[in-house]
Amino acid sequence: MWKYTGHQRPPFAETPGPGQESVWDYPRPPKLVAEHRRIVVKSGDLLIADSRETYRILETAGPPTFYIPPRNVHQELLKPFPGTSICEWKGTAQYCALATSTLPRQAIGWSYPKALAPYSATANYFSFYPGRVGCFVDSERVRPQPGYFYGGWITDEIVGPWKGEPGTESW
Repeated sequence: MWKYTGHQRPPFAETPGPGQESVWDYPRPPKLVAEHRRIVVKSGDLLIADSRETYRILETAGPPTFYIPPRNVHQELLKPFPGTSICEWKGTAQYCALATSTLPRQAIGWSYPKALAPYSATANYFSFYPGRVGCFVDSERVRPQPGYFYGGWITDEIVGPWKGEPGTESW
């Protein structure tokens, strides 16, 4: 059973400074929060998404993921990527790759076509892997969450440690 739920930080958690958030203060189940900072996603000079109407999903031990409305994503630049995964909270994710890649080797993002309540506001919204495309919150380039599977967006305002780093497998 998951023992951390955002009510008490574990002893190994970093203490947030002014203007920072600890991933250990995020709740379980996750919280959906409207976000109005400018979110930009690029591949080189190619603009994939640009929005000020996004959501952040905050979950214990993970950096936030940002979900961008489909109207603010250049979907013509994306194509389906094989496979799905299931999130116990949000439902079944579908993946996408850049349509400009002849043989894409990895997904660059995902969406939940039928996101479950209370996350249904994010149905068909897109999130992207910051380690595979350039992701920005306002003008800050996001750092990727460690690990191949995770898609959290690490900014200077977030402190951890977070899932995906060596030794976190038991979290």
